[in-house]
Amino acid sequence: MLFTKLTPGEKRAKFRAGLTSGRMLRFPGAFFPLLAMHFERAGFDGVYISGGALSAALGLPDIGLTTLTEVAATGNQIARVTDLPVLIDADTGFGEAMSAARTVGILEDQGVAGCHIEDQVAPKRCGHLDNKSVVEIPVMVQRIRAAVSGRRDPNFIVVARTDARANEGLDKAIDRMKAYADAGADMIFAEAVTDLSMYAKFKAAAQVPILANITEFGQTPLYTKEELASAGVDIVLYCCAAYRAMNAAALKVYQTIRAEGTQRDVVSMMQTRAQLYEFLGYGEYERKLDKLFAQEKQS
Repeated sequence: MLFTKLTPGEKRAKFRAGLTSGRMLRFPGAFFPLLAMHFERAGFDGVYISGGALSAALGLPDIGLTTLTEVAATGNQIARVTDLPVLIDADTGFGEAMSAARTVGILEDQGVAGCHIEDQVAPKRCGHLDNKSVVEIPVMVQRIRAAVSGRRDPNFIVVARTDARANEGLDKAIDRMKAYADAGADMIFAEAVTDLSMYAKFKAAAQVPILANITEFGQTPLYTKEELASAGVDIVLYCCAAYRAMNAAALKVYQTIRAEGTQRDVVSMMQTRAQLYEFLGYGEYERKLDKLFAQEKQS
């Protein structure tokens, strides 16, 4: 009950097999364990841990202020409670090339199934903001090679993210994707894509699976799963929908309580105690504890 039924290795194998299944995978974004449990029950293929969502949960802007320790701890907490593979945002690798190798090793130890590393200059910026700067291609190639060398489980997925399209244009972004795939990246993640047709071009150039990040209020239109599948996308992230919805709901609830002095008018927005306990398996825990105590009394 306390832990996933699958080992980290089994979940990584499941993730890699999913990428070759011909079926588009869908990973919503979580930043604490209970959300991951919701996603598994809803029937999604995996869980994504967004750096932007994690930064927001810590009360920080998404400009590279989170640490490897914080990211790894969140990855472990979430991977612990779900049989779904977990993909995590590792920013720029938390340092130079050898730091990227260490990052992969640490994340692997935390039970996650893969991570993405981006080609922005540190400190990075949110991928849907303007004025992003990217490192030269050889610098990012070193990051990817180091990251790949840092894994011990060959099924751990290393994703190369590029933010170059906005500043350098489509052709140069494609050149980067080719170089990153040649360096050993298992998948390519082009951020802030503005046209559906770009995905097919990315896939044809890189010859590895490609990822689409569909986030609200960003530069990428909210394409449907059918549209993305038709463009050859292998995995789609819904990185921030949960925390944006939760933030808006929580703000409304507490503004109402502050203004009206009671939560009566917003209780309908809330999950009930019974629903939460059923979701967490509260009764099963109680039965297990009762059984353990009964055995202790008999001994």
